[in-house]
Amino acid sequence: MSIVRKLFAAASLSAALVASPALAEPMKIALVVKSLGNGFFDAAHRGAEEAADEIGDIEIIYTGPTSATAEGQIEIVNSLIAQQVDAIAISANDPDALVPSLKRAMDRGITVVSWDSGVAPEGREMHLNPSDTQLIGETIIKLAADYLPDGGDVAILSASSTATNQNAWIEAAKEALPEKFPDINLVAVVYGDDDSVKSTNEARGLIASYPDLDAIIAPTTVGVVSAAQVVTDQDLIGQINVTGLALPSEFKQFIDNGASQAVALWNPIDLGYSAVHLAHQLATDQAEAEPGATLSIGRVGEVTLDDSNSAAMAPPFTFDKSNIEEFAKIY
Repeated sequence: MSIVRKLFAAASLSAALVASPALAEPMKIALVVKSLGNGFFDAAHRGAEEAADEIGDIEIIYTGPTSATAEGQIEIVNSLIAQQVDAIAISANDPDALVPSLKRAMDRGITVVSWDSGVAPEGREMHLNPSDTQLIGETIIKLAADYLPDGGDVAILSASSTATNQNAWIEAAKEALPEKFPDINLVAVVYGDDDSVKSTNEARGLIASYPDLDAIIAPTTVGVVSAAQVVTDQDLIGQINVTGLALPSEFKQFIDNGASQAVALWNPIDLGYSAVHLAHQLATDQAEAEPGATLSIGRVGEVTLDDSNSAAMAPPFTFDKSNIEEFAKIY
């Protein structure tokens, strides 16, 4: 073979290798959470990595602010735009404040989906709720009512006052009270900002302000642990029942010691897994986010989008003394 032909062959091989899909950069999907150091989101990250391994050629960028603020998430979104990621899957600290930066991301060809806590429709292509909003709202009240046969006073310790999912669940809970739980009296709603110190202080404040309080409902994995710890520390086990949404691995001790009778949650591993599947399908044009569309979420099943391009993953599951040890080993 002549020198010229050898050079030509080498150049052709180099071009083929560069163009080979096997050597192409993996798709970058950013999983943006409300805050780092939260067990719920750590579990979602695990599910996201499972989906990435299953699909192949996906790099998960797991990120979030150190505290649950919209400002912190906006900075992260702007950084992800500069990194030219392929997709952003975000659990939002504020439904509206993030819209301008997420619209800028979509204008630059980045797929945006929200999950867990939603973004206003103009700031994302679709939203994945962990479960049906009305069902969650009813469930968190029922978790308290089931152990108050004669009714009683309850208070809600939420995350931030701007958290889309928390606010929707609380409104659904209030709607369920008159008809389904008429003997349950909601005395207050307070906000711990998914911060353990603030949530602890808010729980103490509720106990001090409402001496006849029978239950604290915390639809947040940070708040429910903080409230149960306060009830334990103040020797109020048997007087105040703490319930809400909790990770079994973080909350088992409070079921065991009686500070709580039962809590509920969906599987956050499945939630992160499903969010990545959806982001990948939309980013690769395998599916389109439009009302009525049915999209696969891998081993979890499939979801159908409603008129707002939102869908619910699965119903919440209750954990009590009969099963929490088993599930605490999983997540």
